[in-house]
Amino acid sequence: MLANSEFPHRYSKDMPTLAFTNGTIVLPDRMHSAGTVGVTGDRIDLVSDMAAALPDRTSVDLAGGYLCPGFIDIHVHGGAGHDFMDGTEDAFRSVCRAHARHGTTTLLPTTTVARHDQHLAFLDICRRLRHEDTGGARIEGAHFYGPYFAKEARGCHPGESVRPPTPGEYEQYLSYECITRATVAPELPGAEAFVRACRSRGIGCNAGHSYATFEQMEAACSWGVTHVDHLFCAMSDRARLRIEQTYPMRGGVMEATLFFGDLTTEVIADGKHLQRELLLLAYKIKGPDRLALCTDCNRALDMPDGSYIFGPKDGGETILRKDGVGIMPDNKSLASGVVGMIECVQTFHRLTGVPLADVIRMASLTPARIAGIDADTGSISVGKRADLLILDRDLNLRQVYIGGQAIR
Repeated sequence: MLANSEFPHRYSKDMPTLAFTNGTIVLPDRMHSAGTVGVTGDRIDLVSDMAAALPDRTSVDLAGGYLCPGFIDIHVHGGAGHDFMDGTEDAFRSVCRAHARHGTTTLLPTTTVARHDQHLAFLDICRRLRHEDTGGARIEGAHFYGPYFAKEARGCHPGESVRPPTPGEYEQYLSYECITRATVAPELPGAEAFVRACRSRGIGCNAGHSYATFEQMEAACSWGVTHVDHLFCAMSDRARLRIEQTYPMRGGVMEATLFFGDLTTEVIADGKHLQRELLLLAYKIKGPDRLALCTDCNRALDMPDGSYIFGPKDGGETILRKDGVGIMPDNKSLASGVVGMIECVQTFHRLTGVPLADVIRMASLTPARIAGIDADTGSISVGKRADLLILDRDLNLRQVYIGGQAIR
């Protein structure tokens, strides 16, 4: 057990002390069917594999359900009618509150392709609200996702502002010191310099929205790319690259992601982007420690079907919410997700039958490691933040705790 002094200003005599009992505790590699978890202030201070009588604490009855760590979303654009690229504090807070209602307790606000000034506005707000009380999910830092994409692989992102990285531009972005991860298509001119500039500042780097070859991905790994955005989506593979070169056939981003064991990746497990066999393939090859769940959710979370703007309201792309997913107006391609993390957990578990502890890990500890915050969150462990969820036996979300405080 860690001493209170290791977490200054997080404890006081007025803070509540809680004991979660009468349920199953979901740990990263196993589940305790009759355990107890204690919380003082905003920290977990007890994890026991037995039911424990703690009369000096307020008891929280799990009613036979599950206690699991709060979910961490490393790729999320919006919700409740707002997009982070709207560039206002109200939009940020509204999205954070919306995703907390779906079990996300920490997230990385994720950019889209947009103008330079819109990215600066986004980063300014992200820096101000980082680690602050949003009324919902905690903002850990930005995922700088657009605009450094291959134009033909941009998906639902606006095409006009897609561009390669240039030092005069990205040095301004990096100066905000709030970027946790950054994405680039490795085949773009200037990609290597951008990755190296990010890595020199401790920023993790992703490959995404890319039609790179296997060789280009191999080079990107040597620069410091460690993660690949939404596996199977907006990326090159053997079939796509054959359009440009008949023979010999080459591997692309997909094959490189599956081949390189050190690369982590993520799947949008909403049941619309990927069918069961692709989820199982990703899980079989990457495993629960290198595969994360993400929502890639747009502003249509908790909103009715209809037309929405993906990205900033000024210059964003028109998309539809339809049949439980975002879709382009031509009905021929997808346009990000419209569900929260609890729905992704439920769907992945239902479709694949993967053990629940592994599915929860892919929504909590694994993305925490990818974001570099696993020492502080992502699992039920003594000393970590008391970001906790109560689920019933059918995996319905019953209660969310952020920093030991119930929020719904």
